[in-house]
Amino acid sequence: MPPTPQPDLSAPTIVIGAGPHGLAVAALLRRSGVPAVILERSDRIGASWAQRYDHLRLHTTPGTSKLPGLPVPRKAGPWVSRDDYVRYLERYVTHHRLDVRVSTPVRRIVRAEPGSGAQWLVHTPEGLVRTGAVVVATGRCHTPNVPHWPGRSTFTGTLLHSAHYRSPAPYRGRDVLVAGAGNSGTEIAGALAGAGAERVRIAVRTPPNILPRSSARWHAVGRLTEALPLAWRDRTSLLTQRLAVPDLTSRGLPRPRTGLYTRNAREGVNPVLDHGFVDAVRSGRVEPVAAVQAFDGPDVILDDGTRLRPDTVIAATGYRPGLHDLVGSLGVLDQAGRPLAAGAQTHPEAARLYFAGYTNPLTGVLRQAGIEARAIAHALRRETARVPLPSPRVGDRTADTSHSGHAPS
Repeated sequence: MPPTPQPDLSAPTIVIGAGPHGLAVAALLRRSGVPAVILERSDRIGASWAQRYDHLRLHTTPGTSKLPGLPVPRKAGPWVSRDDYVRYLERYVTHHRLDVRVSTPVRRIVRAEPGSGAQWLVHTPEGLVRTGAVVVATGRCHTPNVPHWPGRSTFTGTLLHSAHYRSPAPYRGRDVLVAGAGNSGTEIAGALAGAGAERVRIAVRTPPNILPRSSARWHAVGRLTEALPLAWRDRTSLLTQRLAVPDLTSRGLPRPRTGLYTRNAREGVNPVLDHGFVDAVRSGRVEPVAAVQAFDGPDVILDDGTRLRPDTVIAATGYRPGLHDLVGSLGVLDQAGRPLAAGAQTHPEAARLYFAGYTNPLTGVLRQAGIEARAIAHALRRETARVPLPSPRVGDRTADTSHSGHAPS
């Protein structure tokens, strides 16, 4: 059973978000003797994972998906399912005896007045929390991003983001266009084609770098080759793809020209791990088409001028961090809304405000959760030895109404 919210807060560090990064940070802080309270806006642990589509499986092996201090159970298999990973996160909370307050959204974080005995003020519906340090771990994939396609509001079919797609069953016998050829888009397209959708097309702007899912060795390669020149790594990755993945150019999906390392460095994009997508394209069950340009009533207009009339468009077009309401007034975000400093690094004007989970390394996001958690715990332990963290307290019990937005958690 998930923990129930409690009204009192009594720890010098507040962690916002009960996903993998927030839990890992809290566990290592506790081990370091720096108590932490986790505030989670939803009513359960790992809510963002629990809300993803039913057939989701991790792209990393259990050994690289574990959080510090607890292995993923062997019975979860080599590719851990969504539900098994959520159960693992719930067990992680119990194992490390973490203090998680669910149904406790954070509206915003502001600086405390000098001399007030606190570094930060955390606004929640229950009141104002004065605390010495804050770790924001609400996640890179927080707010669904649907492009502002011209005419989008005129579309007479169904348009939804992949965050709201659950299973292929409702689309049996339907004509579906998936917009976006990342991991989510290719997995959804393949599942739809295999579950009886009448027609499945996938709109591709940039040909993806595709690797077989049968091995997770590319994560290890990413770690081993980090010190090598980017151009060398790109050439090697493109050669690997040529040897491992059939040429789909005749099916409308040309080989990528940009290596996966450059794409990751420039765009934060990881390669697509093949879950049957390649075979679906080769057999014609999934049809690659040009990128979506606009909507016009029942029609979808593609970049090449083609007009389609699908029943449903699923936008697998990524997410935004959604941090503006939470920390936008602090000057700690770049123009794209991403933290200017992450992990153990803090912004010069925001001491003891940390961000965990806002990168997408080729070495694996869940592995990175442990790396960032260790670094943040070490930094806070060092800071605490220098200047003790004040204990937070709930101030005015009246809910703060000065800000109407809901911050991510």
